[in-house]
Parts: sequence; C-alpha cells; structure tokens
Amino acid sequence: MLRPNPPRMITVVLAVALIVVGVSATVFPVDFVDTALNVVQSYVGTDIEITREVGWLFLLAGDGLLVLGSLLPGI
Repeated sequence: MLRPNPPRMITVVLAVALIVVGVSATVFPVDFVDTALNVVQSYVGTDIEITREVGWLFLLAGDGLLVLGSLLPGI
C-alpha cells in the first residue's frame, strides 16, 4: 500500500512556481510573472520563450513534481 509522504518545502515551492508560470502563459496572463521570469532568466543566462505549449508543459511538470514529492521520500 502506498503511504504518501509530505513533500519537502523546496519541492512545493518549485512546483508552485512552475504552476504559476504555466497558468500565466496559458489561461490568465499576469504581468509580474513575466517580469519575474525575465529577471530569473537574465540571472541564469537563458532566453526561453514562454509560449502556450511551454506553459502547458510547465503545468504538467508542476503537478508531476508534487506527485513525485509525495510518493518518493526525500524529494
């Protein structure tokens, strides 16, 4: 029987960030998300264009990260 564990806080923060960016790119555009994403991308040195398809992938990745965090200990 599976016994879900509470995910670590960093896992929850990353998953929520992915979900917020995904929602901003697909359903409800939010200006502060775009600004924060540009700051993070300039800090990291990447230039990923956030399209609707990438937004859907971010939503899927955020949900998957929450599921993995609850099923696998230590994530």
